[in-house]
Amino acid sequence: MSSQKESTVRTLTVALLVCLVCSIFVAGAAVALRPTQEENRLLDKQRSILAIAGLGQPGMSGNQIKSLFDERIVARLVDLETGRFSDEFDAQTFDPLVAAKDPALSKALPGNQDIASIKRRERYSTVYIVEGQDGDIDTLILPVRGYGLWSTLYGFMAVQGDLDTVAGFGFYQHGETPGLGGEIDNPKWRGLWPGKELFDDSNKLAVQIVKGNVDPQSPRAQHQVDGLAGATLTTNGVNNLLHFWLGENGFGTFIANLRTGEA
Repeated sequence: MSSQKESTVRTLTVALLVCLVCSIFVAGAAVALRPTQEENRLLDKQRSILAIAGLGQPGMSGNQIKSLFDERIVARLVDLETGRFSDEFDAQTFDPLVAAKDPALSKALPGNQDIASIKRRERYSTVYIVEGQDGDIDTLILPVRGYGLWSTLYGFMAVQGDLDTVAGFGFYQHGETPGLGGEIDNPKWRGLWPGKELFDDSNKLAVQIVKGNVDPQSPRAQHQVDGLAGATLTTNGVNNLLHFWLGENGFGTFIANLRTGEA
């Protein structure tokens, strides 16, 4: 073997060994860090739920968030088919997003029903409840998701104990354009939601994001929220996902059952 060929083989061998060692290192790091990543994701979710419910303070430590969450928030599993609470799975560990990918625990949505563009909807979902002193629901927190312009938006809608008045609304994960669709994170826009009413006097879903600004003189003003300037598709996506998750294919039946004490 010539010296040139021998040099090439050595170079390729060294490169292969370096790649192999790096691959082992990266894979090992990923496995070792997985529990920490899962814990951080759970912590972010708990922080978002507390914020939407109007609980907690900015700058709370991880331990403070966990403690407050365990003290004030009750997780319950809901069967979306029947609209009733369920004990089929542990609400603390059940992941609706994972279930949505499992044909045994979800259903494919036909186009005329899939207004949120999620393709599949899980049968069971987890809701979060802040209980009042008498054990009744003080705040009901519902997970919602749907497609905007560039991404799926994941968030929570908090509803007061009357199951009609919005207590808070926001997203914890999305990939919308900063300054446009990303304005769903703007505290000013999020601040427009508390106090709005989801249903009309006949309990028909009435909440709506309008183009431009809400006319305060309109008889529907209590159901309407200003749209996002320059972000029509994101605005439409938010409107659609709310109508899906608050409608009959989402939590609509569950909310109706809660009103009559049949959940």
